[in-house]
Order: sequence, then structure tokens, then C-alpha cells
Amino acid sequence: MKFRIDRDALADAVAWTARTLPVRPPVPVLAGMHIVAGGGEHSDRLKLSAFDYEVSAQVSTDIDVEEAGTALVSGRLLAEISRSLPPHPVEVTTDGAKVMLRCGSAKFTLLTMPVEDYPTLPEMPPAAGAVGSDEFAAAVAQVAIAAGKDDTIPMLTGVRVEIEGETVTLASTDRYRLAVRELHWKPERPDFSAVALVPAKTLADTAKSLTSGAEVSIALGGTGGTGEGMIGFEGGGRRTTSRLLDGDFVKYRSLLPSEYAGLAEIQTAPFIEAVKRVSLVAERNTPVRLSFSQGEVVLEAGTGDEAQAVEALEATLEGEDIDIAFNPGFLLDGLSAIGSDVARLSFTTPTKPAVLTGKRPQEGENPNYRYLIMPVRLSG
Repeated sequence: MKFRIDRDALADAVAWTARTLPVRPPVPVLAGMHIVAGGGEHSDRLKLSAFDYEVSAQVSTDIDVEEAGTALVSGRLLAEISRSLPPHPVEVTTDGAKVMLRCGSAKFTLLTMPVEDYPTLPEMPPAAGAVGSDEFAAAVAQVAIAAGKDDTIPMLTGVRVEIEGETVTLASTDRYRLAVRELHWKPERPDFSAVALVPAKTLADTAKSLTSGAEVSIALGGTGGTGEGMIGFEGGGRRTTSRLLDGDFVKYRSLLPSEYAGLAEIQTAPFIEAVKRVSLVAERNTPVRLSFSQGEVVLEAGTGDEAQAVEALEATLEGEDIDIAFNPGFLLDGLSAIGSDVARLSFTTPTKPAVLTGKRPQEGENPNYRYLIMPVRLSG
């Protein structure tokens, strides 16, 4: 194997692929990065792959191939080397059981691993449709914040992806909050319908890393067909697959209130800053209290003999005055995710879920992003 590649192109491709490398590989070869230079119909392409039996990543990029070949080397070491190379073209060659990288006056020699022991990457499921990469990344980021972190309940660590015709709905919950986002996409078939539960961390990392192309192609495996139990994403020469989570997701639509007793509007940026300031005195797991009245909201944290903080902000209120309290971290996550300069908080009672959205949508429309948050019951 012998090829030349631009230093930045190599560093970028290796860094992206290395994200999938397992921290503690179940078998040694999974710590490797699979390198294929040229060969077949892709005579001038470099293909890098990583796989941990759950998630696979593959990237292809242009190279000058002198001699096609395949090798398997330590992925983390290759990533560290690629990142630290001087700004010169890189020449990669194999010599027996070694891979050599030359870049300017720098030269590295890596030992290879047995390439024949490397598992075959899962096949990409059939393409289901495409969505704008920036919008997809933003939507996934809005929803993934509400996914659970507790691996003992795997279902709650996922994002539910519902596809119905031209609408994709993303939803996640950790039982204390729920995030739902709808977006339009271009399905391969107008009547396409599917549901998948994707690990939230994998989905968030993938969506964020596929913004180099204009669109992301989403591929979903059908029952008994290619890629069953898998979801695939492709864009900008990068492709990744993930195994889906099992389990019945909560019937989240029934959690969203159909009507509200009150609605408050606050400027988002000052609200975020005030919550951050007031929550400085909130002991672990203690809430920030919000007292809404006509024209203002008063934020309070801390009680009795502890440190205390109070701050008032302008707010508009439709409905009766209300005192309601939230976990400050959960509230800040939602405020940061709504992507609007106005935060709208809809509530029914101080003990029932409130819903955070952005600016008022057009007449007859539902907001495309909703963040439901459970209040903390106030004592006394």
C-alpha cells in the first residue's frame, strides 16, 4: 500500500472515524482503524472504518494512490499522530507488518494488526429519505438533552424517531422532562412510515458531525431485510450505522397538556442569566421558584438559614398569578434549546407539567419544539 494525502484531510477523516473506537474494546482488533487505499471502482479513494459492534463509522476521501492495499492499525494512535503532523502532504506506505507515515521531516512507524480478524461492517439499510444537515443537527440537539443517562433503563437513553410521510418527529424523556421536535424531510416514498429508538448520544454525535454536506440521508432497515434493527446516516462522504434500542417508548403525546390555565412570556437571554445567578445559592437538588404576576416574574432560591437570592424580571402573563418551581438545570437546558429570543411558559397548576416553547407560531400551527418540564413540589 502506498498513497499520498493532504495532511488536513487525513487528520479530519481519522478524527471523525476515531470517535467510534471503543474505550475498552471487547476484542483487541476493535481498537484498530481499518484502512483501504484504492482498489476496485474506488481507485483514488481512501476508506477509513471503525466499529464497536454497536456503532460503525466509515469515511472516504480523495488520495493519490500508487499502490492499493489494506491495513489495520491502532486507531487512537493514528488519530494522535495525524493531529500532530506538520502542515505538509502525508505519504503512507506499508512495509511487511508495519505502516509508515512521512510528513515533511517527521516519520512514524506503526505496527499493524491482523486485518483478516477485523469484523465485516454492517450493511447500510435502504435509504428512506433526506433532511437538511444543519436543521437535523439542531433538532437532534434540542431533543437529546432530555434523554436519560441511566443505562439500567436503556429505553429512556434513546431518542424516538417517528417518520410519517414528510414529517419526522423526535422525542426523548428522562421522566422529569420531555423534549419533542418536528421537522420536514424528503422521503424516498410519500407514504413512508417508520419508528426507531436510537441511542441519544450516538444520534447527537452523528448529527453534529454530518454538517459538512448539505443533506443527511437517513436509512432504516425493514423487518427481515437488509439492516434490520439498524439505522444509518450518510452525508459529506461520511457514513455511520447504529444498532437500535429495544423496548416500548412511553406514550409521550398523552403527557403534553391539551389546554393551559396560564401563559407567561419572558425575554430568553435575561431569563437564562437570571436563572444562572439565582441558582448559585440553590443547594444540590433544590429548585428555583418562579412567582408570576402581571408584568413580572420573581425568581427565588435558597430558604431559611441558607444563602438566598431574589431577582425580578419583566414578563407578560395571561391567566391567574402562579408560583411554580423547577430544577434549575432542567429549566436552563430547555431555555437554551428553544432557539428563540422569547420564551413562552404554559402551565395548568403548580404541580402539573409546564411546557416551554419559543415565539408564538402562526395561527393554527403547533410549535415545532416543545419542552415539557415537571415542577418541583413546593413545601408549605
